[in-house]
Amino acid sequence: MAQLSDRLNRLAPSATLAMSQKSSEMKAQGIDVINLSVGEPDFNTPDHIKESAKKAVDDNWSKYSPVPGYPELRKAIVAKLKKENGLDYNINEILVSNGAKQSVCNTIMALVNDGDEVIIPAPYWVSYPQMAKLAGGTPVYIEATFEQNFKITPEQLEAAITPKTRMLILCSPSNPTGSVYSQEELDALAEVIKSHEDVFVLADEIYEHINYVGKHASIAKCEGMKERAIIVNGVSKAYAMTGWRIGYIAAPEWIVKGCNKLQGQYTSGPCSVSQKAAEEAYIASQECVEDMRKAFERRRNLIVELAKDIPGLEVNVPQGAFYLFPKCSSFFGKTDGERVIRTSTDLALYILEVGHVATVAGDAFGDPNCFRMSYATSDDNIREAMRRIKETLAKLK
Repeated sequence: MAQLSDRLNRLAPSATLAMSQKSSEMKAQGIDVINLSVGEPDFNTPDHIKESAKKAVDDNWSKYSPVPGYPELRKAIVAKLKKENGLDYNINEILVSNGAKQSVCNTIMALVNDGDEVIIPAPYWVSYPQMAKLAGGTPVYIEATFEQNFKITPEQLEAAITPKTRMLILCSPSNPTGSVYSQEELDALAEVIKSHEDVFVLADEIYEHINYVGKHASIAKCEGMKERAIIVNGVSKAYAMTGWRIGYIAAPEWIVKGCNKLQGQYTSGPCSVSQKAAEEAYIASQECVEDMRKAFERRRNLIVELAKDIPGLEVNVPQGAFYLFPKCSSFFGKTDGERVIRTSTDLALYILEVGHVATVAGDAFGDPNCFRMSYATSDDNIREAMRRIKETLAKLK
């Protein structure tokens, strides 16, 4: 019988994309669905970045690009890391990829062997465990609960490390929770990592600029950690450039060389025009980034206020990114007379099918007691979505 590979059969499909597709199908049937499932800024790419892309087309930047990215873009990333993060890299320590998602996958594939353990704090972004499995690794989860603001402690990290541990994946600001690690919290985690010489940290910092608590902190800045950290970042979230597909790693040169070797075999260099647009994003005024950050902060305040007004939801205040991850376990076992809610997946489907609002169940993110809403949408959409959710959940007794 025709069959897909075991490697592929080990993978679960993306729950985020599945919910987004389901809401699109309902919209196609003429149902007015508000989509809070997808992690994508609703802003358009700023005009000066679009203009640089148009110029790149006219200037015939249309040939294959170097596998690690154009030197000019890598120089711009080096300058950004120095100016904004106080980190010294050279261009041989930067690799540009087709989105930060590929950057994460490259790193895991380059460092993880069959049987190696990859520590993943839960809640986590849906793709981390799947990528670890794809590399032949074993995901090891640390539960970071609602009560601890979804952040792991040094004690939890120490307890999770074994002789098989190869990597910790740390996302700050976090998808799906919006939690942000402070420099002091990262320093404490770094002390644990440094006592285990074969363990690396993949620091996913794609939400760096969507931060409501002041300056972003990077674990690569902790003493003795630059050689042990792989920073992943990109232009998708900060510059509203999700479709341009430009991400990068900043890492020790031997890791970059490994990822370059891998990328050279299965995608080669990223889109030439997108790279020129990303270069402009980094070297031009950062005013647009701050304007979008302020809008996200206003929306964060709005959705938190409205969610706290819904009986049965427990709500924390996210410090970054554009997600709210409320606790919804008080609804488990409740019914509207026809359907019984047993899991966060049941609840997310109920909110979609009855309330016509798309969210994503916490099960997919490793926390079955919560669900995720993206507030990367207009204030009016947030108000209407929360009104519908409140009305819908009130039917459950």
